[in-house]
Formats: sequence, C-alpha cells, structure tokens
Amino acid sequence: MRYIGNGQTRSPEDAARNIAAFQRSWAERGYGLFAVEEKQSGELIGFTGHAWPGFLPEVLPSVEIGWRFSKPSWGKGYASEAAKAALVFGVNELGITDIVSIYQIGNEASRRIMQKLGMIFDRRTLDPSCRREIEVYRLPPQ
Repeated sequence: MRYIGNGQTRSPEDAARNIAAFQRSWAERGYGLFAVEEKQSGELIGFTGHAWPGFLPEVLPSVEIGWRFSKPSWGKGYASEAAKAALVFGVNELGITDIVSIYQIGNEASRRIMQKLGMIFDRRTLDPSCRREIEVYRLPPQ
C-alpha cells in the first residue's frame, strides 16, 4: 500500500467498502477488477482490471488499468501476466481503447509493467487526493 493514495494500510471496514465499490463498477460501468489467484494453490494473491480514475480528472474520460498484489507474489510475473490478460479483455471484449495506467514515483515495478504492456509515458502530475507525484502512462492509439 506504500504507493497507493497516502500509503496507509486499509482497515477491514475500508477494504469491505472497496470491495463493494469494485462490485458496483461492473454493474454501473460494465468493467471492473478481477480477483487473481495463484494457479496451483488457489490462493488469492491480488487483483487487476479496469477502473474509472475519478481521483485524477485530468485524464478523464480514460479508463485506468491497475493492479495490486500481495508481497509474497511480487517478482514472479503474476502482475504482468494478469494485467496483460485484463488489457486484452478490455480492448478486445469491452472495446475500451482510451486506457491509462498511473503509478506513484518510486514504484518502479509498476512502471515496468506499464512498459511491458506497450504503454507510453503521457505526463507527470500530482495525485490531488494525497499530493504525491505520479506518472501517467497511456496505451497508444491502435
């Protein structure tokens, strides 16, 4: 959580509200986040998918692709593999073509995933919700 919002760990109540919002996104927008499980164990290791980046109005009406994974799953390629599948789904199945991804400065692992997805640098700005520096990457026009 160090690179999400203000870096604070979510309380169980906050997590429950986030999960409810993730579920509503599918109903209201037609896209959302996917739970990601480790194939062998079936353990939940994170999520990836599409979200409305309302916290950063300057990139709207783009749709954000993002991911969060548990620390034990880092460095194993899960985030890259899952994000690529979500990106393909978003473009090919949902017809979303204006896609961005946003990371806080310092989160080099996320920046590398964006580059692996073929996204290109769009801008550096501030996250208005926490005043931290962020970079926005964008899927180039197809």
